[in-house]
Amino acid sequence: MSVLNGVQVHTDCIYFRGDIPCKPNKESGYQCGNCPVYIPVLKRILIIKLGAIGDVIRTTPLLRKIRTTYPQAKITWLTHTPAILPKQEIEEILKFDLAAILYLQNTQFDILFNLDKDKEACALHDSIQADQKFGYTLKNGVAYPSNELANHKFLTGVFDQLSLENKKSYVEEIFEICGWQFNYEEYIFDNHQDKGFSWPFDHSKPLIGLNTGCGDRWTTRLWSDEKWIELIQLLHQENYTVVLLGGEQEDARNTRLQEATNALYLGYFKLEQFINLMYQMDVIVTQVTMAMHIAIALQKKMVLLNNIFNPYEFELYQRGVIIQPDKECACFYRGTCKYGTSCMEDLPASKVYQAVKNTLHQPVITPAPPIA
Repeated sequence: MSVLNGVQVHTDCIYFRGDIPCKPNKESGYQCGNCPVYIPVLKRILIIKLGAIGDVIRTTPLLRKIRTTYPQAKITWLTHTPAILPKQEIEEILKFDLAAILYLQNTQFDILFNLDKDKEACALHDSIQADQKFGYTLKNGVAYPSNELANHKFLTGVFDQLSLENKKSYVEEIFEICGWQFNYEEYIFDNHQDKGFSWPFDHSKPLIGLNTGCGDRWTTRLWSDEKWIELIQLLHQENYTVVLLGGEQEDARNTRLQEATNALYLGYFKLEQFINLMYQMDVIVTQVTMAMHIAIALQKKMVLLNNIFNPYEFELYQRGVIIQPDKECACFYRGTCKYGTSCMEDLPASKVYQAVKNTLHQPVITPAPPIA
C-alpha cells in the first residue's frame, strides 16, 4: 500500500489500473482505503503464446488450472491474436508489439510460461524477469527447453520419428511443460450467442456443418469436390440439413458444392459470426484446421478428417472421432504429397457418412462448468 497526499493506493489490487479509474471505483465509487472488494494479487503470471489462432485457442485450458492453483493470480497473456482470447478470464491481454515488450521487460512476474518456440518468444523468456520460468529459451540462437519439463514436447517437434511415436495430446503436453497433469480441463471460449446473430435454420432436423478447406500450408489434407458431393448426397438421404462452412478462401469451392448438391451455403463471415455459425451445428466435419480448434472449444460433436498428422495429438474430449484414409499416409507433416496425389482420396465418403451418423447419436458429454 502507498499513501499519496493522504490517500491510500493499493497498486497490488487485481482491479487497480494506474492510468484510469478501476472498475469498483467507476461503478460503485469505492476508493482503496475502504474498498470492500479489494483483492491483492498473490501471483503475477505471464503466458507467452503468440502463434496461430488455433494454437492460441487450444492453450486456454491452462487458464482453468491456473485459476484453481492460484485463485488470486493476475494473468497476463501476450499473443498475436488478442481478440480470440476470453477477456473475462484474463486480467491483461497484450498484442505482441514494441509497447508490450517494453512493458513486460520492466515488470516482475512470479511465473512465466513461454509455450512458443519462435525465436522472439524465446528471447522474451530470457529477457523478462520472473521467479520461475517454463517452456522454451534460446540456446545457440535457436529454441531449447527451459527445463526438463519441456524435453518431451521439444523432441517430438524436432524429430519426426519421435513425433510419430508420441501418444500424448497437445493439451497434455503443454500441461506437462507447465509442471501439471492434464485432467481434461476444457477450453475457455466465447460462442458469441449474445451478439444477436440470426440464422435461417430449422433445428428440428440435425444440422451437419462441413468445413471444406484447410488453408494453404498443408494442402495434402484437402478432400476433393467429388468426395464432398458424395458425402452431402448421403447426408441428404438421412434428411439432415447440410451447412457448408469456410472462409473467403473456401467461397468458390462452397459455391460449387452448393450448386451441385443444394446444400445450404450462407457465405463467409467475420470471425465472431463464423464462430457463432459453427455453434449452431449438431455435428461438424472438418479437417485439421482452425475450424477444428473452434469446434473443440465450442464443445461440439465432431468428425475429424486426418491423414498427415499424428492422431494422438488431438484431444476431442470424447465428443468426436478421427477418421483416416484406408491407405496409410506416407507424407507425415508434409505440405505436398511426394506421390503427386493425396491419400485423402482413399478416404471413402461412406466412411465419413457413417461416422457422422454414429457421432450424432452419441450421448452428450456434460460440459465443464465456467471458472468460479
